[in-house]
Amino acid sequence: SNFAIKLYVFPFYIFFRICPRRLSREYAYYRAGILCPVLIVASLATLFYLLKRKEKPGMFDSEQAYYHNISFRKACRTRLFSHHELEQATNGFEENKKLMQCNNTAMFSGVLGDGSHVAIHKLSKCENENDMLQVMSQIEVLSSILHRNVASILGCCVDSNYAPLVIYEYPANGTLEDHLHQKFENKGQKLGLDWYRRLNIATEIASTIALLQYDKSPPIFHHNLKSSCIFLDDDLSVKIAGFGLVNYDYTNCENRICKNDVYDIGVMLLEIIYGSNQLDSPTLALKKIRDGKIEEIVDPVLDYHEQPHYCQEQIQIIADLATRCLLFGADGKMGMVDVARELVHLNKESVDGGNVKLVLEETFSNSSLLQMISMSPDSMNVP
Repeated sequence: SNFAIKLYVFPFYIFFRICPRRLSREYAYYRAGILCPVLIVASLATLFYLLKRKEKPGMFDSEQAYYHNISFRKACRTRLFSHHELEQATNGFEENKKLMQCNNTAMFSGVLGDGSHVAIHKLSKCENENDMLQVMSQIEVLSSILHRNVASILGCCVDSNYAPLVIYEYPANGTLEDHLHQKFENKGQKLGLDWYRRLNIATEIASTIALLQYDKSPPIFHHNLKSSCIFLDDDLSVKIAGFGLVNYDYTNCENRICKNDVYDIGVMLLEIIYGSNQLDSPTLALKKIRDGKIEEIVDPVLDYHEQPHYCQEQIQIIADLATRCLLFGADGKMGMVDVARELVHLNKESVDGGNVKLVLEETFSNSSLLQMISMSPDSMNVP
């Protein structure tokens, strides 16, 4: 600022004004000896002033935000949508278009002008310019991920006047929540998921999240893992969407962030078991599991008593795994690799699990992680 420049230049001005060239060299040295400390103090004061100048919390410098938006537009590899365009796609973000509501964010289904079906994730409004830049950076990272089980990001809308929006490709088969809660219809018929499909979906979710957490640097966490954020394609393969783009301190991720995804997948595993029963909280499910009455909460679509014995055992094992995710995920004693390993091993034992190896090779690019996931839980020291 002009004030900082004046503060820094003023001692130089004084020095040259009061030390004419005709003064003796000794006298000039004497004056310099006095003014040098003054110059140092002025320099430090100027630096302190510049460092202390910060934006007021919650306020945008509209001019700076404009130029940052321009810079982002030049560097961004994803399509940039206008807010008006996305309002039209969702009929003004109307309630019946809502797919998910969580942590001050929401996701809406919509149809673009060209007829493309999309899911629009409305994030929390950025409080300041740093938050906006953080969201921009995370959108770029997610956009660069090309993975069969991660929903493709088609673009975004980042405008300082609105909450950031992320646009995902939205498959015609809807969300996992739709299928579990019997909301999805095909030709007028409500279709449920059999046990093998549910087990395969759970395995794909855990394996993909484990890959993002352990094979990426910095690690990518979901923060929002819910059945409504899991899209299903024509083959009922998983497409994970709805990542929570927030400003977390990754230095503490092992103790503070990993636990959230592990806990959330524990809740989701319970939901995969009880499905259309739609229990209000996992507490009731845990009580039934502890009392040995799991058959009372199993989704009626699965018809627990008519399932083969090995399927009943698998349901019991998944219930136990979900319980441990809820108990030990919160303090970091259980990681997503542990969850994925147990699900993969269980899937291999399934009668229909012959394609597990091929799916794993498509899922994991890191051979050491693939080896860890593929090992039997019995051979590992899992807490």
